[in-house]
Amino acid sequence: MPTRFTASQSVKIAVPQQPIPIQHYLRQPQRLVNALVDNSRVQQLSEEVFRLKMRPLSFMTLSIQPTVDMRVWAESNSVIYLRSVGCEIRGFEYINQRFSLNLKGYLSPHQSSNGTRLEGKADLEVQVELPPPFSLTPKPILEATGNGLLKSVLVTVKQRLLHQLLIDYRHWVTSQMAEKALEDNSGDLPILNLD
Repeated sequence: MPTRFTASQSVKIAVPQQPIPIQHYLRQPQRLVNALVDNSRVQQLSEEVFRLKMRPLSFMTLSIQPTVDMRVWAESNSVIYLRSVGCEIRGFEYINQRFSLNLKGYLSPHQSSNGTRLEGKADLEVQVELPPPFSLTPKPILEATGNGLLKSVLVTVKQRLLHQLLIDYRHWVTSQMAEKALEDNSGDLPILNLD
């Protein structure tokens, strides 16, 4: 019988004022993925689907490393959504065949007189049929351990998001402004007179 583990995490981020509103930045889901996960662990499968190689997770005496395929897309209202569309546990065929992971979340901008803030939430659910001796472990202990593990995964993602997202947003604004300045100046390049 499968054991179910769940965790939720919400986030609020105050966005410092920039020359380009964050709504423009949020229309590029791949930037959010790169803010969430280290580049070396992401493979882009299509415009909206990314394969994320998670860090190894320790559950009791097991160490597993899930690979999760995520669909990340932006709606016209600048809300970014993410959903897991596939998952694989390599090296543990027994668990891989009896494992399902469901991650869904969103990040949306909110304007107020104090500026912009991002609000989001992620819900993570794992169902797994554990092999003996784990199946003999009391269910409350299994659930507490599994729920704690999922919560730590979401907390790690949240910390990275809080740190990386605004840094990446600032870099993006700077590069956009530099590109615009180059375009604006390309029409009036000074002609050097070398007499």
